[in-house]
This record gives sequence, C-alpha cells and structure tokens, in this order.
Amino acid sequence: MSARPSISTDNTSKPIQDHSYILEGNDVGFLLIHGLSGTPVEMREIADGLNAQGYTVSAPQLAGHCGTYDDLKATIWQDWAESAEAALLKLSNRCSKIFVGGLSTGAILSLHLAASHPTIVTSSVLYAPTLWLNGWVVPKHAYLFNLVFMKSVANMFDFPDLPPHGIKDPEIRARVHAAIQSGDSSIAGMPVTPGGAVLEHRRLVTSVRRRLKLIHQPVLIIHPREDDYADLNNIAYLLRNLRSQVETMTLNDSYHIVTSDRQRHLALERTLEFMRKTLATGETSSRPAQPVQTPSITRAASSSGR
Repeated sequence: MSARPSISTDNTSKPIQDHSYILEGNDVGFLLIHGLSGTPVEMREIADGLNAQGYTVSAPQLAGHCGTYDDLKATIWQDWAESAEAALLKLSNRCSKIFVGGLSTGAILSLHLAASHPTIVTSSVLYAPTLWLNGWVVPKHAYLFNLVFMKSVANMFDFPDLPPHGIKDPEIRARVHAAIQSGDSSIAGMPVTPGGAVLEHRRLVTSVRRRLKLIHQPVLIIHPREDDYADLNNIAYLLRNLRSQVETMTLNDSYHIVTSDRQRHLALERTLEFMRKTLATGETSSRPAQPVQTPSITRAASSSGR
C-alpha cells in the first residue's frame, strides 16, 4: 500500500473497449468472472478447456476494468455485480444449466450470484476466493487499511500489483509482468489498484458474508497452498459458513492466479470432474444440502508438468 500521490492519472474521457467473450457450445453454460483490476484474459485457458468439452462459456468484463485507473476508481461493487448479473441472465437465455465461477474477487461475485439467483445458478466454482487480502506478499501495514471506511480517504492510497504478481512459474510471470507494464490493461490488468476499489471489494465481501447461508448449490473451491494474496483461512471461513455441499482442492505448486499459473491444467481437470458429477447426480439449487467438509481440503495436487 502506498500514498496516493505516486500515481498520475489521465483525465481524458475515453470509452472502455469491451473484451468480454462468449464461446458457443451446448446447453450447459459456464460464467467465468475475472478478479479485481483483472481482465477476462486471465480466465481464457480455463474457458478454452471448458469449451473444448462442449460447454458454452461466457467471460464478461466487469465495469470499470480494462480501462484506466480513474475508470476503475469511479466504480462501486454493485457496478461489478451488475456486469456479472447481465452476463448471467444473457447466458440463461441459451443454457438450461449454468455454473458460475470466478477468480479472487470474481469468486466472491460468483457467490453473490448464487445467493441472488438460486433458480438460475446450478453450482459455483471458486478459484482462490479472496475474502481478505492476507497472503504472504501483502505488507503488514496494509492491514491498517481496514480502519478506512470512507471512499475519499481510501482513494488516497494505492495498492500496487507486487511481484510475483500471483504467478509462481517464472516464465509465465515474466510474460505477465511485461503485459502489466505495457500500458494495455486489457491484457493482464493494471499495475496499481486504487484504494477505493479495494474498499469496494471489502464492501462486496461484507454483503456476501451475510448471505452465505442462503447458498444451497454445490460449491467447489480450488485454492493454492502458497497463495501470495489470500491465505488458506479464506477457505476455512467458507467451509464453516456455507450450508451447501462443498468440495475443495489445494494446489501445492501455484500462487494466486491459479487460472494462469503452472497448475492451471489441474484446476481445469478438477472443474470438469466436479461439473460432470454435479450434472450426473442432479444436484441443483432446489436441493439444499448439508455442509460437507470433504477430505480433499488436505489433498495437495501433484506438481508434475505445466
């Protein structure tokens, strides 16, 4: 976390290009939501893998993203939720069953959609869900930001995208770093997130935490053991408070961006396995399940291959 004057802003008003995409497939849909200050590109490899198995995939661009620092600063969490909701409703017009998944803040938005649209959302897949920014790369003094409650004060601070940028694999990390520094925020997001957006993330989390017990659809959580942005206690909290059937998978050779890091193929394989099982057993939002803390919480994925 750094003081706000370190950033110069471009006040020129320019329309934000839409980098959302839809991959056509069968009548089972998957909505993939990117993270805070991220981009639909970070969901692309999971999206392509799902589509290769025949599923229809939608990856929306959240409001204020893929533009400038000021574009993101001007949004509130409800704007991001409306972007995700619009994509969900559009996908529901072409698909009879819909899975919703997201990375980091996108995972929290997935829970928001599951609670808000129980008859539309069949199940949720959470990739490195981030209730709290408490991973090992987050500076200790950043916790003081929890004392900030006013947007005007929050925007006096910046949250830079710190190395290793959520990527453990050095080659992938180098490409991500170059993309972040390129000036094109549609590729790998922005180098700095305004404090106001981080405050809005906290407000989103507060809203979702109050409604976790309303979520009855099956949930899969995939989280890295060495997450640089979100500690494993994020999973523990969800396991304690969700009232649905919850399965988990921990990755032992990835950092935060599990959809792009070296174990992305394992995240995809586990997602497909979960989808097939959910569809085969007929678990839907209309069948509330008792909370299940599955043994997979202690199962570390193999690090073989990329």
